[in-house]
Amino acid sequence: MYITITPQQTQGNFSQSAADYVAYLEKENESLSLSEQEHFFNQHGDKITAEQVISEIDGNTKKLSRHEPKFYAITVSPSQAELRRLKDHSRDLKVYTRELMKAYAQSFHREIHGRAPNVDDIKYFAKVEHQRYFKGKDREVRENQPIASKILELQHQKRRIVRGEETGNLEQIKEKISELEQSAPHQLDGKRIVQGMAKLGHQTHVHLIVSRRDASNSVSLSPGSKYRASEVMLHGKPVKRGFDRDQFFTQAEKVFDAKFEYQRNFVEHYPSRKLMVQNPKLYYSTILGLPANEKAFALKLLGKSGVHLPQIPTNKVQLALKTIKALKRGVELAIKSGSIGI
Repeated sequence: MYITITPQQTQGNFSQSAADYVAYLEKENESLSLSEQEHFFNQHGDKITAEQVISEIDGNTKKLSRHEPKFYAITVSPSQAELRRLKDHSRDLKVYTRELMKAYAQSFHREIHGRAPNVDDIKYFAKVEHQRYFKGKDREVRENQPIASKILELQHQKRRIVRGEETGNLEQIKEKISELEQSAPHQLDGKRIVQGMAKLGHQTHVHLIVSRRDASNSVSLSPGSKYRASEVMLHGKPVKRGFDRDQFFTQAEKVFDAKFEYQRNFVEHYPSRKLMVQNPKLYYSTILGLPANEKAFALKLLGKSGVHLPQIPTNKVQLALKTIKALKRGVELAIKSGSIGI
């Protein structure tokens, strides 16, 4: 499960309205028939219009300054293995999202009118999407980049020849470009993978737009808070503050596993990925200590995520620091590219 929480961009020329982000989320519908289109939904409603989303998010910003985010964008991207557990991607992810947002509300260390927040205090709208596209940070795009640079230079050379700025054989250049295209290490349907190309396989995921203010427009609920759980004096009164991301990410997995009977491997657990960063030696020692089938699947998952796997020692005694560092670098790159998420 890959979950990201991103604040609205408020610097420079970015709009203060949610309209641009909502328009971005509507783009996938442009190529679909009315019966195929996905609509916005929230905890209690379906088929919510884009206009209603914009109106409610933009109208729920009381006491927020121009430079404070008015909303947060949350992306929930199940892995291929998780998606295979779903019978109906769209329907099941809507059910899951509504349960997930209960965990989101419970992760705030705040009080609203003297009580803990619940899901009805969260003003949010969500939308299921079925396509994902390669980004510049994806491993396939990065590893194709040397080829892409050579092709780009040849294309520039072609233009200079056409303009008469230099001499050269256009047919030879065309052949070189064709050879380079075919030599790219990562391809789909015989074409070099580039940024913006649609990914194959099941890619269903959920985008959420969540108001910074609670549904009553009276309390600020920021998942971007650097505080996990603390109290501060405000106007002479103690006020709770904070958002526990660890709790939220952990519950996100537990809710999914319970609802869809998913057997999560060690490397798929959020606490395990934290362990990889904090104590890589223990992380990899634990992997090597798993039962044979689980260990094989764990290494397979890491490999599919773009982790370069050096020769794996057969026992804990042989676990060399050099091997740990190599694996750690590979996993870090995979996390940054979105292959392994939290």
